Amino acid sequence: MRCVIARYPFDLTKNGVLASMKGVTPELVTGESVTIGRRRYPVKQVGQVLTRQDPRDFTAAEVVRAVTRLGFTCHAHPEAAPVRVATPLQTASALLGAAPLDA
Repeated sequence: MRCVIARYPFDLTKNGVLASMKGVTPELVTGESVTIGRRRYPVKQVGQVLTRQDPRDFTAAEVVRAVTRLGFTCHAHPEAAPVRVATPLQTASALLGAAPLDA
């Protein structure tokens, strides 16, 4: 499939993307991501590997459009896990060695 990323044309295939990403350790996902094989990669990392360009030269949307057309699953921003904050009463109880109170 022919696509344009950062104003340069690329001929990408699903097998070619799989081969390019084989052995690449995924970076920490903080934004959009794509599942390739059994791993989840940041979109910008995938674009950097496929195009051999600096990630500042292309947008995540360009890479998402290309890999989606090849049949890969893209994900939006990861959801943050809720953080449970102890109340002052729970903190005091824990410091005194009492059993924790559930709120």
